[in-house]
Amino acid sequence: MISDFELLAEKVARLAELAHALRSENAGLRNDVTSLATQNADLQQRMHQAHDRVAALLGQLPAEVLNNKEAA
Repeated sequence: MISDFELLAEKVARLAELAHALRSENAGLRNDVTSLATQNADLQQRMHQAHDRVAALLGQLPAEVLNNKEAA
């Protein structure tokens, strides 16, 4: 009977350790998600800026240059 309680106590202790490890991992993953979301927003902003610069440069090209490129 005592060995049953000891076995149960060991299982509960392992379960508690696993729960603690999973909480720690979850917190780390939340930090990763936050960091990646920030990086994603920064990269999207940079892509929009690059798009705007390319569009502005294309708008400055003479029409004949654009027509020659389209014909090729």
